[in-house]
Order: sequence, then C-alpha cells, then structure tokens
Amino acid sequence: MKPLQQKLARYTEPQKVKRQGVYPYFRVISSDQDAVVTMDGKRVLMLGSNSYLGLTNHPKIKEAAIEATRKYGTGCAGSPFLNGTLDIHIELEQLMAEFLHKDGVMLFSAGFQANSGTIPAITGRGDYVIYDEMDHASIIEGRRLTFAETLKYKHGSMEDLERVLQRCPLDAAKLVVTDGVFSMEGDVAKLPQIHELCDKYNATLMVDEAHSLGVFGREGRGVCDHFGLLESTEVVMGTFSKSLAAIGGFVASDAETINWMKHNVRPYIFTASIAPAAAASVIAAMKIMRSEPERQENLWRVTNYALKCFREAGFEIGHTETPIIPLYVRDDPKTFQVTRMLLDEGVFVNPVVSPAVPPKDTLIRLSWMATHTIEQVDYAVDKVVKCFKKLDLLK
Repeated sequence: MKPLQQKLARYTEPQKVKRQGVYPYFRVISSDQDAVVTMDGKRVLMLGSNSYLGLTNHPKIKEAAIEATRKYGTGCAGSPFLNGTLDIHIELEQLMAEFLHKDGVMLFSAGFQANSGTIPAITGRGDYVIYDEMDHASIIEGRRLTFAETLKYKHGSMEDLERVLQRCPLDAAKLVVTDGVFSMEGDVAKLPQIHELCDKYNATLMVDEAHSLGVFGREGRGVCDHFGLLESTEVVMGTFSKSLAAIGGFVASDAETINWMKHNVRPYIFTASIAPAAAASVIAAMKIMRSEPERQENLWRVTNYALKCFREAGFEIGHTETPIIPLYVRDDPKTFQVTRMLLDEGVFVNPVVSPAVPPKDTLIRLSWMATHTIEQVDYAVDKVVKCFKKLDLLK
C-alpha cells in the first residue's frame, strides 16, 4: 500500500461506531421526503429534514420537473459561463431578484458552492472577512480560500463583533458574513445590531438565508425581510435544497457585485449549471410558497407548540426560536446511542457532533415541517423523553 493510502486507511472511527451498532449516517429512505418516510419497510416520523414547507413531493413541483426534463433534457453539459445558460435559468434569476428586491441573482449548482465560491471571489489581499464562530461550514470553507485577512467573533456577541471591526481600517474593504438562522442551534442572528455595526464601521454585510427562506418574512422572504432589512443587506445568499424543494443555491446583490461575480467566481465559471428540472422545481415552489401562506402559518403553529413541549419536559434546547430544535446531549457516544434508540422507536433525528459543533455541545437536531401535525409533536416528545430517560439524559 502506498503512503497516501496508508494514511487514509488509518481512519477507522466509522468502523468502530458500526461495530457498536449505533452508526447514524447514510440511513436509507425508500419514499418521498415528507413528515413520515419509509425505512426498511417501516413508517418513520421524519424529524431530520430541512424541507420546512413540506414541498418536496408536491404534485405541481414534480410535474414542473418532468416537463422541464422533457423540454431540456436532464442536464446542461456545461457551465452557465459558456453553454449552460438556459432561458429557464434566466427566468429563475429574474424571479428571485424581484422576490428579494435586488438588482440581480446568480445561480449555483449547490448552496455550499454559493458561499465557498463567493467569499474568496469578492474579497482579496488587504480586505477583511469577519464571521460568526458558529457560521455554516460553507462560510468557513469560503474564508479558508480567501486571500483576505479573516477574523472571528464570538457567537452572537455584538460586543465582540464591534471589537473585531475596530481592529480593521475604516477605509478597508470588510465583509461581515453571518447565518440568518444558525443551522445546528436554531437561533436567529441579531441582524438589526449587526447592520448598525456594519454601517458604523463601513462594512458590507452578507447573510446566509439557507434556513430562513420560506420560514421567516413576508411570503417566506427570509430573516432579513423579517427585520425589515432586506433592501439594505448588500449580499443575500440562499439555497434551493430546503424550503424550495430542489438542489442548488443563489446569491442576490446589486448589479455591480453580480457583474463582478459572474466573471470571477471560479466555482461558478467551471461548474455545470443546475439541471433544468431543478430550476423548474424552484420556480414552481416559489409560486406555491407565495400563494399558500397557510404552509408558513402551520409551520409556526407546529414549531411554537414543539418549543413549548420540549421546554416544559425539561430539555436543554438553547436559544432556538425556529423550527430547528437542538436537544443537547454533550456526550458523543450517547448522542449516537439516543439517535439509534429513537429510530428503533420510529423517530428519525440527526446526531450533531464535532466538527459541526464543539465537542462539549453535541446534540440531536430536530427540524419541523409545515406538513407535521400537533399529534406528531406529541408522539415525538413522548418517544424522546422515553429514550433520554433511559440514558439518564433528562433529569
């Protein structure tokens, strides 16, 4: 075996967890992604999906994807920069730009790529990238790739953000990047205060709306709109793989920023365009999201009830105020154990361990959809209480 393969072969952590019978990844689902899914022929309550509006199996969206495939085929065979721009991509860009009150939008093949490609493209030597320590991995990847100086501030601490901004020259280009909703903890960024500090210290703000699009704001426009700050937020990023029921990502901004990005973001220039079916799915999903406000309303009805139930049951859920509910375990082996126990009880949850969170903050992550019911919340709480008590995790 050659040295590289020898090094890789020394990685055996997954095998150890598999031998213990609690390996929690790559679990196979054989049905659509909805409030209940099929696994090994059994019906399982899905509390691990990011399909917040419950649209992934909507008949109008599936039909839109089928029709787009009939018209355009299954792929574009090239990047948008060269041969991969379809009229349906332009339609989606214009729809998103209008929806978010921005001059322009550019589409990415994945949400991760939107962050990891944009940040190093719009910043460089002599600039500063400032980020929350709990930002998504795609933002962290973007700051690793930039030639700008990168500075971290403590999660949600406006005092620390101001301290970091004070270290930067006032006339230097500065990009502050934050999740709108933090994907593991479920808490919401303090956007009004962040905006004030960005204005005070002449910094540009970029907000990742991946987990807030469809959840917050008018017609699901996101957390920037929720705070009345959508038009004044310079760069808005989002993904199509959650509320919008497809795959891909986008960045929305002013005309000059989008012009620069379309000619300088390497992952955009050198990656094939999103599939026609995905573009058509997003267009259909946006129309449904805007025309069926009851989906967002029911999502919050279920979410608020679930938050109340888990708090009253004595769970440690941090500062979440969203459909994402973290149940802190603070122990890696027990996090895997309780995940397995819940699946055996018919409840699918996601374990979150390092490096997604610090080792002391391991948790299981629940996320609610518009298609869940109050009765399903009650069922989930009962099963989670049962499993946590068995492991002495609930006092």
